[in-house]
Amino acid sequence: MPTASGSLLRPQAQSVLDNLFKHDVLPFQLTVTKVECIGPNEYIVRFYDRRLRSVDVSWKKDQSFEDVFQAAIIDRVKRLGGH
Repeated sequence: MPTASGSLLRPQAQSVLDNLFKHDVLPFQLTVTKVECIGPNEYIVRFYDRRLRSVDVSWKKDQSFEDVFQAAIIDRVKRLGGH
């Protein structure tokens, strides 16, 4: 079971967001304020933004946090835009 403290995951999540924004995948820039473990294999990534306050991430064994988070944020932003 993957486990990591939010303080270790926060810079990884921010790096993913910065890269997605840089490559025009995200329509607006997001800033990670906190990453919280909310249960086994479950994290919530919180943002400082009124359009999108957080995204839930299910992170399983043998998965990269960055890859799982990237897929989750892209999916969430698409739903915001009605796609």
